[in-house]
Amino acid sequence: MFKLIFLTLLLGYARGCGQPTYLPNVSRVVGGEDARPHSWPWQISLQYQSGNRWAHTCGGSLIAPNWVLTAAHCISSRLTYRVVLGKQNLDEEEAGSVAVAVEKTIVHEKWNSILIINDIALVKLAEAVPFSETIQPACLPPAASILPQDYPCYVTGWGRLFTNGPLADTLQQALLPVVDYSTCSKWNYWGSSVKETMVCAGGDGVKSGCNGDSGGPLNCQSGNLWEVHGIVSFGSGLSCNLKNKPTVFTRVSAYIDWITEKMNE
Repeated sequence: MFKLIFLTLLLGYARGCGQPTYLPNVSRVVGGEDARPHSWPWQISLQYQSGNRWAHTCGGSLIAPNWVLTAAHCISSRLTYRVVLGKQNLDEEEAGSVAVAVEKTIVHEKWNSILIINDIALVKLAEAVPFSETIQPACLPPAASILPQDYPCYVTGWGRLFTNGPLADTLQQALLPVVDYSTCSKWNYWGSSVKETMVCAGGDGVKSGCNGDSGGPLNCQSGNLWEVHGIVSFGSGLSCNLKNKPTVFTRVSAYIDWITEKMNE
């Protein structure tokens, strides 16, 4: 089994990871804007069945032909899910997009919904997805890597456009500089709620993740590659963009061994 999965990963990454065909428009500092179409080709929409329709609930990142990385709090055993890939506008039919059934979900064994720790999950697709100009895998960061203060990263998703506002139809992106652990764990930021297995970003009171962005990526450039360093986990219950309350992400580099183990089982 290990050899089969390892071969699949090698084949999947033959085209490379974290290298979008359509380069992101990241030259401007903005408080949320439409992403350039298909410039984040690993971004997925996790959707649940509601009657005879499908509804967006969370984001996620394609990391292999049949594996998606998302947040544990996005997964419920009571729901039926599908994963939609290659999308820009969730409200429109788009060439190059596909919807794939879910074979199984794997939630971290130590996920704690009260403390919001180990907020990470894997979604195994029912079939492998062929990579294309609109569907490509993300790179994962080296194990245990830590980004420095103010490192420029981008959150992407179809979450609410503002606190209590509507979900976005078009994929959004926003620049969120990293807030290091020593700052984010201060009493006037997140205090003890933030753990070293998390990464904070943003907190300027303007740009942030919001409801519906959960599970989606924190995209950070390393050389000419984009790596997913975070999984949208939580923010302030008072306002999505509350000053000194950065969006908090599960730090992917703290879970590389867990991800590898679960994919190889």
